[in-house]
Amino acid sequence: MKHHFDLKPTNPCALSLVAMITMLAATLSLSGCAGVGARGRGDRPDVALEVEKYTLDNGLEVILRKDDRLPIVAVNLWYHVGPVNEAAGRTGFAHLFEHMMFQGSAHTEADSFFKHLESAGASMVNGTTGFDRTNYMEDVPSNQLELALWLESDRMGFLLEKIDQTMLSNQQDVVRNERRQSIENAPYGLPWEAFYHLLFDKSHPYYASVIGSHEDIQAAKLEDVHDFFKQYYAPNNASIAIVGDFDEATTRAWLEKYFGSIPRGPEVEPVDVHTAPITEERRAVVTDKVELPRVLMGWITAPIFTPGDAEAEIAAQILAGGKASRLYKSLVYEQKIAQDVDATQYSLTLGSIFEVTATAKPGHSAKEIETAIDAELENFVANGPTQQELTAAKNAILSDIVMGLEKLGGFGGVADRLNYYNHHLGDPGYLNEDLERYAAVTVSDVQAFAASALGRDARAIVHAIPGDKKLPPSPATPPTPETAKIEIEIREPWRNEIPQAGPLPTTALAKAEEFALSNGLRVYLVESHALPVVAAALIVRSGSAADPIDLPGLSAFSAAMLDEGTASRDALEIARDLEELGARMSIRSQRDASYITLRALKGNAAKAMEIMSDVVLAPSFPTSEIERVRNDRITSIIQESDSPYRAALRVLWPALYGSEHPYGHVSSGTAESLGRISRDDLVNFYADKFNPANAALILAGDFTPSEARALAEASFGDWAGSTEAAQQPSAGARAPERVIVVDKPEAPQTMVLMAQTSVERSHPDYEKLNTMNQVMGGLFSSRINMNLRETHGYSYGAWSWLAESRGVGPLFVRSSVRADVTGASVKEMLNEIEGMLQKEVTPEELDLAKASISRSLPALFETSRRTVGTVGALYVYDLPANYYEGLPARIGALSAAEVFEATKRHLKPDQMLIVTVGDRETIQQQLAPLELGTITVRTPDDKEASSAPMQ
Repeated sequence: MKHHFDLKPTNPCALSLVAMITMLAATLSLSGCAGVGARGRGDRPDVALEVEKYTLDNGLEVILRKDDRLPIVAVNLWYHVGPVNEAAGRTGFAHLFEHMMFQGSAHTEADSFFKHLESAGASMVNGTTGFDRTNYMEDVPSNQLELALWLESDRMGFLLEKIDQTMLSNQQDVVRNERRQSIENAPYGLPWEAFYHLLFDKSHPYYASVIGSHEDIQAAKLEDVHDFFKQYYAPNNASIAIVGDFDEATTRAWLEKYFGSIPRGPEVEPVDVHTAPITEERRAVVTDKVELPRVLMGWITAPIFTPGDAEAEIAAQILAGGKASRLYKSLVYEQKIAQDVDATQYSLTLGSIFEVTATAKPGHSAKEIETAIDAELENFVANGPTQQELTAAKNAILSDIVMGLEKLGGFGGVADRLNYYNHHLGDPGYLNEDLERYAAVTVSDVQAFAASALGRDARAIVHAIPGDKKLPPSPATPPTPETAKIEIEIREPWRNEIPQAGPLPTTALAKAEEFALSNGLRVYLVESHALPVVAAALIVRSGSAADPIDLPGLSAFSAAMLDEGTASRDALEIARDLEELGARMSIRSQRDASYITLRALKGNAAKAMEIMSDVVLAPSFPTSEIERVRNDRITSIIQESDSPYRAALRVLWPALYGSEHPYGHVSSGTAESLGRISRDDLVNFYADKFNPANAALILAGDFTPSEARALAEASFGDWAGSTEAAQQPSAGARAPERVIVVDKPEAPQTMVLMAQTSVERSHPDYEKLNTMNQVMGGLFSSRINMNLRETHGYSYGAWSWLAESRGVGPLFVRSSVRADVTGASVKEMLNEIEGMLQKEVTPEELDLAKASISRSLPALFETSRRTVGTVGALYVYDLPANYYEGLPARIGALSAAEVFEATKRHLKPDQMLIVTVGDRETIQQQLAPLELGTITVRTPDDKEASSAPMQ
């Protein structure tokens, strides 16, 4: 069947696509046109989105959506299986099986799935498991679509011919490491798991986390894998969505060729599970090694796409969707008892979950937070939202949906959305009906939802409080049983031939047009008229590197104050005005620059840019807001110690560069320095650094050059000031220690973060080193990741990356590893790094690395938001506006010898600083035999430990 959503004249408001969405952007009042009721189709935009769906003879549903604005095709395959289909004692099996799907199939080599796609230039390859489904995604250059279909079809039809006990045992290790990393070693991970245990009965499919328990993961048998595959991973239990630049006739033929011969599987019966309502409040107190208490509060609400689901999402937006929301205003802004607050409607098949979470400020309790939330909920139930609140919430939700259509693939992209609709409703073309269900919601609907669903006797509450971390049982990993040799029956020998790439796409990379305003502000424009969506980024080339030595964190503090009040708006008005426009603005400060980024529908661009201009040009730095933001930022620093990675970074930067170097501190600063920063410091830093001579404006999306110039002039043409050029820091002087341990007693994992100084982004060797890094640890198929994850099962993942910096930047290597293999993991990581200096990369590795960089470049311009980030980096790092035009040729011309020579010049394994976060005693015992040098101990806030250094 074909869905073609034209703008039919069903009412007097019918408009063209651009005009209709522009109407949405300009007002989003959703009040309807004259003669159209509050729930009429005139209350929301009709989006012309052509979607075609048909079914192969074996039951595979095919969804096609052609979009040729970029030479990219998104392949998105959903299997209608998840924990919703799991039985007790088999928790986490759907997720474990998702991992098994990447291990190789009859006509592909083991561990080659990522390698094939990365060498093809895929910009995204992933798989995810949710409670109700499992999906697999790859975004590939348009000439590599056949390769993606060959790979997906081979594992659908021929997985079991390749899967053996060795592969299963390895992935059990990987998944258990993922559980340690995402639940047991993550702040508030165990309280979240306990929260779901309260919401659902133990026999319910949603009771356990998607990842399952250690016991159930380890208990999986090879025959379980075979049975699960045969039952659920069949074409008649799947749908494939293809969105992007493809030829329809050719794609249809490929789908028939690669998928058509795969036989149907058994029919999958609908899940028949009764979700028992909560009739009496359920409570638990869970201790965790965290600094601050947190309240987790939840209700079971209407299933996805049923009456009440949209009302719940709108209620969540009104309650805690941003600074202008009720809970934020009360708990964070006015009472100042919470550090953060959030509300979410997690929509699911067997019953959705309405969640409210809030983290207490130091000195405040979970009970106090709960009481404050209850007061706001009681008022919300009694009086409902105002019409203004309802309209703003709808604007935010509908704008997000429309702006999300820029993204072709990946999680949440168009292909994923089409499959999402198809999975739950059988109709991939449900977009306009989806918009309608939000537009139709009234004030009384939201109030009725709150009154009927958010009662105290229908909820579960967890108080997560600081204390010991009580880990669940974790059985030892048994030895891997011997694997019998698998005899592969070649049923379709033609599948052994790897599809060749089609002709190279002729679509040129997006090009930035550059011009300057009379005040010196540089403006870059990248046009894209596929959707009426725009993005803007004002980039000031002063970040934490410009902080005074005695006031680290000043840049980030100054940037954070920009939207806390101007001459014409206070902080809440800024947030409310943006929400009413359906616009999103974010502000952040990094090492080399500060960023004010805006995204909106085109019809609202002028109004949104006026707010952005007001924030940048006229911040008032009100004293009352300074103290509130100071407290927020100090509290965030306290929370950093909860995260092993953030704790590692806080210790690493000063050790790598020296505390007096511009890069020798994290951008957030320290609690002590934030306490010393005065209003004069903030005002003077802003006056010195925020001016047009030190900034650039990046515009992307549905702008013509004349529109962009006019908008830039109107927004920033009157900006005045000048400054010295931003500095380019040198390498600095690192600390004498080789290994630093940040002690987190009894941690189930060790965070390992290695780093050395390397080169600045504009250095002639950067591209050579980045090519080397793809081989070393930049790709999934890289040496480090394949070693730690796939060969040894030590980690969920291991990576390296070459940081972009104006000055001499760092090269990082990172992994979270099982605590009992810390020493072995560090040894393997160093071995792989040192191996890069032993000989040139292989021709195959070099080709893969170069292709992964060059062929994935179009994805850097996939959305307007990503485009402003891509082009903004050119300004920050002193690269020409046409940098990306010549990059494929430069990368393509690199030889293995050139890459090797650059590697030898800059890669220094023996100088790498190694920061580990975990159980000190475990780390010491395992690293001492490696004789890496002096081992010192630091606290998570980078203070000297009370004991003497370890040797």
